[in-house]
Amino acid sequence: MKAIRIAKTGGPEVLELQDIELPPPGPVQVRVRHTVIGVNFIDTYHRSGLYPAPLPTGLGLEAAGVVEALGEKVTNLKIGDRVAYCSGPMGAYAEANNVAADRLVKIPANISDEIAAASMLKGMTAQYLLKRTFPVKPGQTILFHAAAGGVGLIACQWAKHLGAIVIGTVGSEEKVPLAKENGCTHVLNTRDANWVSRLREIAPDGVPVVYDSIGKDTWNGSLDCLAVRGTMVSYGNASGAVPAFEPGILSMKGSLYLTRPTLMHYTRTAQELQETADDLFAAISSGIVKVQVNQRFSLADARAAHVALHSRKTTGATVLIP
Repeated sequence: MKAIRIAKTGGPEVLELQDIELPPPGPVQVRVRHTVIGVNFIDTYHRSGLYPAPLPTGLGLEAAGVVEALGEKVTNLKIGDRVAYCSGPMGAYAEANNVAADRLVKIPANISDEIAAASMLKGMTAQYLLKRTFPVKPGQTILFHAAAGGVGLIACQWAKHLGAIVIGTVGSEEKVPLAKENGCTHVLNTRDANWVSRLREIAPDGVPVVYDSIGKDTWNGSLDCLAVRGTMVSYGNASGAVPAFEPGILSMKGSLYLTRPTLMHYTRTAQELQETADDLFAAISSGIVKVQVNQRFSLADARAAHVALHSRKTTGATVLIP
């Protein structure tokens, strides 16, 4: 079968389309034939080496497809089931993958494979951020970075439904209308040197929470946006890793809280995974959240997909088609 592999870390040029042989699924695994593959910023971290992985390796954590073969101990799925996953194993950039049965969820009949592959990782990230990491309450004003990105578009719609006043940030003026159409009452451009002071005009006392997937470039500004005892939710590194800092800065800026969550720790068990996915699929089915797939590439063009991600010109979700 065809699969994207990397033998060394680096830029998009290290992605190589290869013919590989997929072994039979293990006793508690199933083989999933992919129909749509999700592309996420975490894939670029694995590719670049920011998040180290043993080499050589496949890439990608998220896909939707059809069960083709069952391990001997699998009883909760059958051949032909439509399923999706988003927590690995790495290797989703391929025509098929062997996945542990307890890391798969069945796709509801009213959700397409494309929407499932585009929304599992991003949508479940939005779910745990807004409902568990810092549970958003009606009337709160929150700051959500990268509001026009894959997670941002889902999260800002969802946060508005929860009753929050959403301040979103974008990296270009062209993305402002999109953010406003998807839940943001206010939109700031982080390319503007005065974006922090503009937020303080909207929320003079600061905001109770900042959801930051940008990392290095917005770290200091995000801290300056927080209210006393506010919570900094740092869940990504799109601009690079946050530099080392003295914990005392959290005290100086208002006894702030800091957390660095990951989806893996919020979906540790099959039950947590299923409950999170059910909540997401219910939000999509009811129209609370509309998932936008705005970039599609063939599997062979995975390099181009990564170039597009790094350009910060993409909006919504990006997928690969095997």
